[in-house]
Amino acid sequence: MTARLFCLVSERDDLTLLPALAGAGVDGFQVRAKDLTTRDLVALTAAVLAAVRPHGARVLVDDRLDVALAAGADGVHLGADDLAVADARRLAPGLVVGATCRDRAAVEAAAEAGADYAGFGPLLPTVSKPGLPAPLGIAAVREAVGVLPLVAIGGLDAATAAEARAAGAHGVAVIGAIWRQPDPVAAAKELVTAVG
Repeated sequence: MTARLFCLVSERDDLTLLPALAGAGVDGFQVRAKDLTTRDLVALTAAVLAAVRPHGARVLVDDRLDVALAAGADGVHLGADDLAVADARRLAPGLVVGATCRDRAAVEAAAEAGADYAGFGPLLPTVSKPGLPAPLGIAAVREAVGVLPLVAIGGLDAATAAEARAAGAHGVAVIGAIWRQPDPVAAAKELVTAVG
């Protein structure tokens, strides 16, 4: 089952908070650290796994199937320029495979290729990742539901996460809504309630 609330994690985040975040109900973590060496990314993924698996949370790796396999992660999330979903499914039939999608046609293609869920966005303006296309808006979720579980991403907070869920998203993925808050664990609890 796809997580309801993914927290993206990089080497810059306070990893000591991970057990508390998982204990608060964050049921998915996605390791996204584009500047690390492969070896350091495997080590970071292993650290995240050790911190959150005891709480039942799943861990996916952004972009890198090799790292997900080496670290023993639960899956991989693939963008448009990464390994093809069909290839990832063939190489790792037991892993969760997510695909970045921006419209219903992309979600349908991802489903046909074997994806388990679609990361859908960016829904709203965000500063967490440079170079993104224009935000889709919450209404875009309604047009893409019904093919794969949609995990909405991009500029979400507790209020807009609840709106995305009401529009049909299975769950949400966040960075700033947890890591850039004064109390990340309290922020996570608010998000868990919002997507519940």
